[in-house]
Amino acid sequence: MSTSPSTGPPLVARLRAAGCVFAEEEAALLITEAASAETLEQMVRRRISGLPLEQVLGWSEFFGLRVPVAPGVFVPRRRTELLAERAVDVISSRDRPAVVELCCGSGAISLAMAAHTTTSPELHAVDIQPASVQRASVTLTGLATVYAGDLFSPLPPALRGRIDAVVANAPYIPTAQLGTMPREARDHEPAITLDGGSDGLDLLRRIIAAAPDWLSPDGCVLLECSEHQSEAVAGIMASADFRPEIVRREETDATVAIGRRGSGTAEAPR
Repeated sequence: MSTSPSTGPPLVARLRAAGCVFAEEEAALLITEAASAETLEQMVRRRISGLPLEQVLGWSEFFGLRVPVAPGVFVPRRRTELLAERAVDVISSRDRPAVVELCCGSGAISLAMAAHTTTSPELHAVDIQPASVQRASVTLTGLATVYAGDLFSPLPPALRGRIDAVVANAPYIPTAQLGTMPREARDHEPAITLDGGSDGLDLLRRIIAAAPDWLSPDGCVLLECSEHQSEAVAGIMASADFRPEIVRREETDATVAIGRRGSGTAEAPR
């Protein structure tokens, strides 16, 4: 729809007053997506109430894609694009690689792998949240098999020993820090999608410990974590006979830990 005095600068001011840091960009998106002035006003009111912009729009931009999102489902962040990029790098050199995305949420990483590789990956996505399973099942129709359950537990036994990559943006926020998160996440995303336990590494430990039984001899595990957790995650990987590497991207505050089969020491972050 076209802008008018009521949808131009006053809209930006309303969004800025509500605490929206990128008010100009958000206003432009809302105006573009709204079919009418009435719809725009409804969308603005939902955003001002604290609903994440992605849930207001119904999609999140991720790795050049529009990923559908829904209430109760973790919203993919730009920082996770680094994890998706590294996963794409790993599987692009393999023919028909078998890949498992754990804690898949909306299925954004699996969608990115399907869109940005030409090796026809065999994709499997898992989440314990019913809303996430429902959303991912629709988004990944024809691209991946989606399972409901806890980490590796719902996967078919035939996958044991033949997975080329396990990829996960698992919850890694320490429990004590949940209250300091932005309102959008704190109030509108389930705690189970954020809470990683006392040090944030509960799920990552479980994934690293279980992954060797599922991976192929030259398979790897790729996990998002925070920068200050990266040394600990590398140590956990090394203790499980992975060769760890930490990859860092400052501009999006993104950190990825990659564990490859075999012994060794952690490489320096880059």
